[in-house]
Amino acid sequence: MTRSTFRVLFYANGSKEKNGIVPIMGRVTINGTVAQFSCKRSIAKELWDAKGNRAKGKSLEARDTGASDHIERKTMPKNADPTRTHLNRELVQFPDGVADRTEAISHRIRTADIRRKITPDQVRAIRIVLSGTHEDMVRVQDEGRLSEWCDGNLQWLHRTFGRENTVSAVLHMDEHTPHIHATVVPIVTGERRKAKKKQADSKRTYRKKANAVRLCADDLLTRERLVAYHDSYAEAMAKYGLNRGIRGSEARHTTTAQYYRDLKRQTGELEANVQQLQTERQQAKQELDEVKKEIKSEKLEAAKTEAKAALVAKVGSLLGSGRLKELEADNRTLQGEVAARDESIELLQKQMERQQEEHSRQLMELQAKHRREMADKEAAHQEEVSFLKSIIQKAKKWFPLFQELVYMEKFCLKVGFNERQTATLISGKPLFYEGELYSEEHRRKFTTEEAGFQVVKDPKDKSKLALAINGQVIGEWFKEQFGRLFSSVKRTVEPLRRGKGMGL
Repeated sequence: MTRSTFRVLFYANGSKEKNGIVPIMGRVTINGTVAQFSCKRSIAKELWDAKGNRAKGKSLEARDTGASDHIERKTMPKNADPTRTHLNRELVQFPDGVADRTEAISHRIRTADIRRKITPDQVRAIRIVLSGTHEDMVRVQDEGRLSEWCDGNLQWLHRTFGRENTVSAVLHMDEHTPHIHATVVPIVTGERRKAKKKQADSKRTYRKKANAVRLCADDLLTRERLVAYHDSYAEAMAKYGLNRGIRGSEARHTTTAQYYRDLKRQTGELEANVQQLQTERQQAKQELDEVKKEIKSEKLEAAKTEAKAALVAKVGSLLGSGRLKELEADNRTLQGEVAARDESIELLQKQMERQQEEHSRQLMELQAKHRREMADKEAAHQEEVSFLKSIIQKAKKWFPLFQELVYMEKFCLKVGFNERQTATLISGKPLFYEGELYSEEHRRKFTTEEAGFQVVKDPKDKSKLALAINGQVIGEWFKEQFGRLFSSVKRTVEPLRRGKGMGL
């Protein structure tokens, strides 16, 4: 019996380093067969532990992957609507060469001229969620002020933390309530809080530069500053009808995990109640069937008893026996028991009818509530679709090349450019690229060295757009590359054909 082996290894690909950021790769080995893949994640080179094959310490990259995946929608949460994800917006434009928020954080720290050494466990970014109650945010959206509200939030972030430190802000529209995930790098200037305290206590032994640039989250997250953030944000949001939370409130934040646990528990209780009502209904139906059988049997017994009593009475009248009075007394007793049983059966039937009515009422309420919720969601979805259609029609009317830009975006992604590179090309800017390009016409990839790409008007039809490589339409470039490949293959095959034959 052969022994099977299995191994998984993660490593940073240093050959793909760009601006100090390296991609994280994975390698799976099964019985000596190796398969490599990209983890679709990147990290600062100095934060990767090559011996341990993991991120160092408690850095943002080491412990914040779940939040990054949620914000950038690399993983889809259960409470998000995939049909509305395209409405999400990145409100902060990344610098050139920066592809995601992790690279934006590293880029800000690297270009901030920080002289002090940054340890792996330092806080490199602060995540801030900006929103309001569901009713208030729906009202702002219905009033058509959502974009204005987003601009107001960006202005508040810039005033409070600095424009350069606000490296990312993403508007989420695919969840129940619109909200913004902002990412702030805690870069500050001036003396440290602890140094000021030592100076006040006359314990300071040395003097440092007052305006040194530092990475310090403690200075931004003091109790006084947190209260001030709430006050200033409330002032900035007052014009949108949003009010500040209650000062000194004892309310505690419910985590997402706890919210889902509570929701699952409530759903389970509701399903258990429905199941219990259905069980009680079934039991009541069975009891009713049994009671009907008993009623039928008791009525037959009562009829037999009355017949026997009548026969005995006739016999007694003929014989003059004293047993007749005893039989009459027994008959009256039996009739009383039958009447009592009939009364209890009638009460039981009424009770069962009330239970059935209550069950039907609760079931109808649940069904009506479900139909209302589904109707509200469908109406909101249809309204959103109609709004998007109207926007698309206006965009086509106002911008004749709008549809061509949409087609060009799909074409660039199909050729092999990522979303960031595609956005650069669609904006009309030139892009320098080196790698593989896919031709759908020839169903294969072609490799290009460092080449310049740009979206231009089609030389044959000025109303359409075309992708040019070094000034040449990419379709013609693909044909040239395929022709060269075909010629090289032909040159290789022909000598082999001439060499065939039989030697004498």
